[in-house]
Amino acid sequence: MNRLTFTIAAAATALTFASQAIAGDQYVDETGFAASGYDVVAYFELAQNPVGQSQPQGVPGNKAITAEYNGATFAFSSAENKAKFEAAPAQFAPQYDGHCAYGVSKGGKVPGNPNLWRIIDDKLYLNITKNVVGFWEEDIPGNLDLAENNWVSIEPKPGSTATIPQFTSTAPNN
Repeated sequence: MNRLTFTIAAAATALTFASQAIAGDQYVDETGFAASGYDVVAYFELAQNPVGQSQPQGVPGNKAITAEYNGATFAFSSAENKAKFEAAPAQFAPQYDGHCAYGVSKGGKVPGNPNLWRIIDDKLYLNITKNVVGFWEEDIPGNLDLAENNWVSIEPKPGSTATIPQFTSTAPNN
């Protein structure tokens, strides 16, 4: 390994540890699991409905098939999905540590409902209520810009401890 390669590798490693050190808390509800016990990899396999239509419900994970990431336990419906997650957890974990994307665009951390989801540019976003989904979908690109700008300052703050309104998780399964 030449000196330039070593320097680049060392810098990348330092940035990885720095970003992990300032990461905020993953949203975990009363189930004790991230994404309320739903399989975050499975969303990428579900047929996504057009804007303005409800998405299919998430796929419940299994309590016996789990992985740790960002200080939280994620449940999966299959060992294959767990392996995919472990190979690239940031690719599958919900954006904004599982908090509502529209809430982040407005400057706060509120819970994300795993059945109110959308994948945009290969990233999973959750929202808190059906009404909020409507506001989010009025201007997804604009709301994403706002959320990305806000996330820098609110990410290190404590995660939400609120209950997801009008939602009771049926996941994970045994």
